[in-house]
Amino acid sequence: MDIYQAIEQDHFIQKKLLEKIVATSGNSEQRREIFEQLKSELAIHADAEERYFYVPLIRIDKTQDDARHGIAEHHEIEEMVETLVDTAFDSPAWLVHAKNLADKVKHHLQEEEDDYFPKAKSVLSKKQSEELADQYLNEMNDARKNNSD
Repeated sequence: MDIYQAIEQDHFIQKKLLEKIVATSGNSEQRREIFEQLKSELAIHADAEERYFYVPLIRIDKTQDDARHGIAEHHEIEEMVETLVDTAFDSPAWLVHAKNLADKVKHHLQEEEDDYFPKAKSVLSKKQSEELADQYLNEMNDARKNNSD
């Protein structure tokens, strides 16, 4: 498996969670559970992706701007998650913020898959992308395990 496949697996998880979260309503246990899972997935994915995808790309002129932009979008997503944390689950504004988050995350994932991956493939060797995938997957597995303890 290469880094692109590893990241896409997590993108799929995030998209499913985003679909579920915008289908919830009120101060329900379902909304709370899905939100906690989404919040965790977004955070651990951003950390691992920055370390094992963006940091290697930031060192290369051709991909530096995209890597910086991707990291900046991670910070915007973190701020949007914090807005949801600070908003009452039964507030009508909560769903508005959740939909805005969903739109932002989907845009970010699409940009990575359509723009950043092809550029990265032109500068990272197959061996590099496989080594990065191993490191990324190990970090994701450890983070998920630690979050479930």
